[in-house]
Amino acid sequence: MKSLVFSIFALFSVSILAAQTTIKPTVGLNFTDFSNDISGVGEFKAKTGWQIGGSVAFGKKFYIEPGLFYTQKSTEFQTTGSISVPDQNTTISGIRVPVAVGLNLIGNEKTMLSLRGFGGLSGFFLTSVGDDLDKDDFEKANFGVFAGVGVDVWKLFLDLSYEWSMTNVQSDVSQIDIGKSRSLFINAGIRINL
Repeated sequence: MKSLVFSIFALFSVSILAAQTTIKPTVGLNFTDFSNDISGVGEFKAKTGWQIGGSVAFGKKFYIEPGLFYTQKSTEFQTTGSISVPDQNTTISGIRVPVAVGLNLIGNEKTMLSLRGFGGLSGFFLTSVGDDLDKDDFEKANFGVFAGVGVDVWKLFLDLSYEWSMTNVQSDVSQIDIGKSRSLFINAGIRINL
C-alpha cells in the first residue's frame, strides 16, 4: 500500500513539474576577485570572465533551478607596495553547478514582464588553470552561496547574482593565501516553456 501511495505521489509530482518546466540556455560574463590582498605587496582586481551553459526551472511562483555551466574566471594581481613583483593574471576554468531556489515577485511566465529573486548553493569543479599557474596549487572543488535577481521580458531573461565561496581556492596556502573567491555573474538567455 505504501509503495502504491508513493508511486501515485511521484507520478503526480512529475506531471506537475513537467507542466511547469522552463529550459534556459544561457551565456554570460563574470567578474571574480579574491578575499585576501597581500599587505604591502599588492591586491587582487577582478577581470572579465565568461560562462556558457543552461539551467532548468521547475515550478511557477516558487521554483527550483539547477544549472550546469562551463565557466572561466579571471583575476589580476596588481603590485601596490614598494616590493617589485610583476602583475599576474589568474585564470581558472571549470564546471559550475548552481542550484537556486527562487520566487517570482512580480508577474509570471505568461506576462510580458516579470521580476524574480533567488538564492542557493553552487559548486565549482576545476578543469584547468592559466599557463603561469600550477593546477595542483588549487582545490579541485570549491563551494559557495549566491543571491540574485532576474528580469524576464517576453521569452528573454537577464539574471544578476553575487556569489561568495565558502571554501579556499588554493589547496596549499603555505606560500601566499589568496583566500576565497567572490564573483558577480551576469547571465542572459532565452526561456523555453514546456
